This record gives sequence, C-alpha cells and structure tokens, in this order.
Amino acid sequence: MVQKMSPNARKLRDQDTNPCIEETDGSRKCLDANNYNRDMCSAYFLRYKNCRKFWHNIMIQRRRDGVKPDMPAAEERQKILEALGGKPY
Repeated sequence: MVQKMSPNARKLRDQDTNPCIEETDGSRKCLDANNYNRDMCSAYFLRYKNCRKFWHNIMIQRRRDGVKPDMPAAEERQKILEALGGKPY
C-alpha cells in the first residue's frame, strides 16, 4: 500500500522550496534513535534552526533586491553554499 502525501507534506519534501530537508531528516533520525529524548538531539535542532535562519535571511534580501523567486532553487542554493565554502550553519 502506497501512502499519498498531502500537498503540504509534499511541499516540505521539495528540494526547491525547502532548503533544510537534510537538517529536518537529521533531527527526526536523532529523535527516533534516542527514544524521542529531545535533550539528546539539541545539536540537530540547533543546526536546523540555523539553517532556517540563514535561508530566511537570503529570502528577505532577495525580496528587497526584487529577485524572483524569493527562495533560490536547489541548484542555485548549492552554488551559494559552494561560494561560501560549505554550509555556514
């Protein structure tokens, strides 16, 4: 039986709209591995929070500059991260 994802869940798994899928998955795996003891996963949560903050600031700047779309596509985000020498979060 194949479960269908809701449109909202599909959007959260879309590489072009969600820049922090890797961090989301890391947090979830940590919680699963540690019996949902949130204290054991604080580093993963912090990384996710910093990822969201970083890309939110990029979105705000692009909006100010009139660049569309507000969120760079996955390929463009990869180039941004490469230019920075890796993830700053």
